[in-house]
Amino acid sequence: MSTLAVVEEILRETAVPMSVREIVERAGVRLPSKSKTPDTVVARDLSMDIKRKGETSLFVRTSPGRYTLRTLAGVVMPADSAAMLRPAAPPPSMSALPQRKPAAAAPSSTRARTDSDVQGGGFAG
Repeated sequence: MSTLAVVEEILRETAVPMSVREIVERAGVRLPSKSKTPDTVVARDLSMDIKRKGETSLFVRTSPGRYTLRTLAGVVMPADSAAMLRPAAPPPSMSALPQRKPAAAAPSSTRARTDSDVQGGGFAG
């Protein structure tokens, strides 16, 4: 059984978006890879499947590192799970941000500069 087939089975059983770590923990020995980093293998396979197949992929990323089945993404879920599928609110517009005060001007020197102020400041060469 392929990695993606195991992931599909797990996501179908749980019917909620899951992190890669949660998928790997639930899969246990069912994963065909004997990699020391199964999280990486699962994340890579899911990402590549979504990238290659696009809208025809069985999987959809609900947030960074969290996945569910495309068929479940549109299904009404319990309130706590549905919150994970909602898109993030757009950032506030620049006009909505508080306005900053302009920086204060540097205090001006009231003393006039003389030749002694600039002598000796050059490079020795």
